[in-house]
Amino acid sequence: MEIKVKKAPLKKRKAKPTDESKLGFGKIFTDHFFNVKYKDGKGWYDPVIEPYRSLKLDPTAMCLHYGQEIFEGLKAYRGPKGEIYLFRPQENIKRMNSSAERLCMPPIEDNLFMEAMKKLIILEKDWIPHGAGTSMYIRPTMIATEAALGVHPSTEYLFFIVVGPVGAYYPQGFSPTKMYVSEEYVRAVRGGIGHVKAAGNYAASLYASRIATNMGYTQVLWLDSVEKKYVEEVGTSNIFFLLGEELITPPLAGSILPGVTRNSVIALARHLQTKVVERPISIDEVITASQNGSLKEAFASGTAAVVSPVGQIHFRGKEYLINGGKTGILAEKLYNEILQIQYGLKEDPFGWRVKIAD
Repeated sequence: MEIKVKKAPLKKRKAKPTDESKLGFGKIFTDHFFNVKYKDGKGWYDPVIEPYRSLKLDPTAMCLHYGQEIFEGLKAYRGPKGEIYLFRPQENIKRMNSSAERLCMPPIEDNLFMEAMKKLIILEKDWIPHGAGTSMYIRPTMIATEAALGVHPSTEYLFFIVVGPVGAYYPQGFSPTKMYVSEEYVRAVRGGIGHVKAAGNYAASLYASRIATNMGYTQVLWLDSVEKKYVEEVGTSNIFFLLGEELITPPLAGSILPGVTRNSVIALARHLQTKVVERPISIDEVITASQNGSLKEAFASGTAAVVSPVGQIHFRGKEYLINGGKTGILAEKLYNEILQIQYGLKEDPFGWRVKIAD
């Protein structure tokens, strides 16, 4: 399908940020967005990049009532000579279509998805910031739009992509975070939708996240839903623990999101000769290791923050320091290595970096 482009009049375009140190995350969006519609029996139709606007939905649009909504998150990076890169975009496309299958939504054809991102990013390339650690965030989303009540898969959908310049995800930047372990609330259960990027997973996390925030913690460290014993993931990231000489991360068993950055960290750590083990790890094991000194580091991984060192864990009313509350050597190494690949500052031995413009 040919993607039509309708440019916003120059006089109606937004002023671009002048202070890249104040970008924040997810607050600023560009002048255009991509959208394409779907209808059973017709397929995807009318792909267009047009001026950014509000969506028009019927009050009975099924996404508002039955939760058929999925999304992805990835970034575009400006290289040292102004070139523009994506980082493993095919993995995000693959994961979004996996999410769509689980929620009975139609898949997006890979080439349409990629072409839409490329065209939109290149059109908005002047919005990509130049500062270290800044980038353009890309948010592809699919929602059910059929106007109907009654629990069944929608027959109509809207897929859209918005983009905007971002700085660091956490206000403190690449500094140790503080995690609150929740035993009362759970994020997801096996057999549910915890392994896909569905909006409902995030809605389920909000209450405990607010508790953690009000207590001064950065994120919730979630435990399994059955025994409430095994560590699963962080609110917006996967989790890793360096115990002795082994880097341990919980296995993907149906309730954990298979992060693209998680996969990248595992591959890169092994490339750097670090032993990586995917196995269940209990919160008791983590606490004991932090007390006896065998837990050398802990860090989270995700698209938004890349790698976030964990300096402190709150569990059952007690605080446990990790690595003295400081950033670990391995976390910093992985963070810097991934960033250098993303920004085109070093060789990419994995073929992860995709150049879309010079």
